[in-house]
Amino acid sequence: MFLATSSIQHLAKKSHFFMMKVLEQLKEKQLSLSFFSGNMERNTAFPLLAGNHSHTNSTCSRDNVLKNVVFPILYSFLFLVGMSLNGLAVWIFLRIPSQSHFIIYLKNIVVADVIMTFAFPFKVLSDSNMASIGLRIFVCRVSSVLFYLSMYISILFFGLISIDRCRKTLNPFKGTNATRLKHRKLLSGAIWTFLVILCLPNVILTSKTPTSQYFQCSKLKTEAGLRWHEIVNHVCQVIFWGNLLTVIVCYTLITKELYRSYSRTKSHSTGGSISQAASRGTVKKPHKAKRKINANVFLVLAVFFVCFVPFHFARVPYTISQTRAESFDCKLKLFFFQLKESTLFLSSMNSVLDPLIYFFLCKSFRTTLFNTLHILPGTCSWLTGSGSDTDTCSSPQGNSTATT
Repeated sequence: MFLATSSIQHLAKKSHFFMMKVLEQLKEKQLSLSFFSGNMERNTAFPLLAGNHSHTNSTCSRDNVLKNVVFPILYSFLFLVGMSLNGLAVWIFLRIPSQSHFIIYLKNIVVADVIMTFAFPFKVLSDSNMASIGLRIFVCRVSSVLFYLSMYISILFFGLISIDRCRKTLNPFKGTNATRLKHRKLLSGAIWTFLVILCLPNVILTSKTPTSQYFQCSKLKTEAGLRWHEIVNHVCQVIFWGNLLTVIVCYTLITKELYRSYSRTKSHSTGGSISQAASRGTVKKPHKAKRKINANVFLVLAVFFVCFVPFHFARVPYTISQTRAESFDCKLKLFFFQLKESTLFLSSMNSVLDPLIYFFLCKSFRTTLFNTLHILPGTCSWLTGSGSDTDTCSSPQGNSTATT
């Protein structure tokens, strides 16, 4: 009896031990299933492209459809259009002598646009995760630096164009001589030299070796590189806002002066001894010219406001989130990154909008283009106002309307 009782107790203990083991295994399986289910939910809520691995399966990942698919497609389109338009612009400007400040400035903008356009394929490969580690390092160290260099070159020369056009409007009889042209060429060289020296440390100080296959450009910068990057960002902000203010002030003065000139012309035409019908015919031309001029002013300002203003609002918080990463939540850093990338695309559109500015503002450019394409010069006069004396770069000694 005693043996039977002890055997039953022994079996009960074994059964209890076995049941506890089974329960523990079930709990482990339940936890693993819930973890897998949670990962599946996160992957569904934030879709990633094939090729991304488990370390990116987070709502803070930069590898989403916007960055990996949408922007590469848009930049590919910009590259194709930009290479066509800027290649044509280079070919045309090589056939136009540098006989005015305006042409000198435009030629520098063309070079900057070509550099920016060549940076697009590297960005496409990097953003779409099709680039090797070496190519992505090249994008961080060189390609991105050249992209921003070309952007601020364009901004500075648009500021100089605004000053030159304003000077020509307010003092139309002051011509251009060889000395002034030489000074403008030296100024252009100084601008390129300054910005290259400013940006070069960003190449040198982005020298860390990536610790994994997946990295951000800021992780390749040394401590000195992060500080210099922040300094360069502030300098570029000063360059942009200073030139934006210059453009607004100059074109406001241009518009006021042209409006006063138009009012004087209208008053003189209506107050003379000519007939009323002839007077109306005389006034009509200045009115049309004024509308063309205002359209040109709007075109230049539109490039600044559409392409550059949004990016410069977004760039400051993004740069701070990169250089002081410990102070920002990962979701906030992702928001600033996506905002910066979206507005950066608007800035990139400058490379395909500038050739349109050359066409509308420079008669020499239009004439050479029409001759190349064997188009009669007056074919597009309804669009460009070429018959209204609104040329801006055909000669050094332009009149007041030639300064828009």
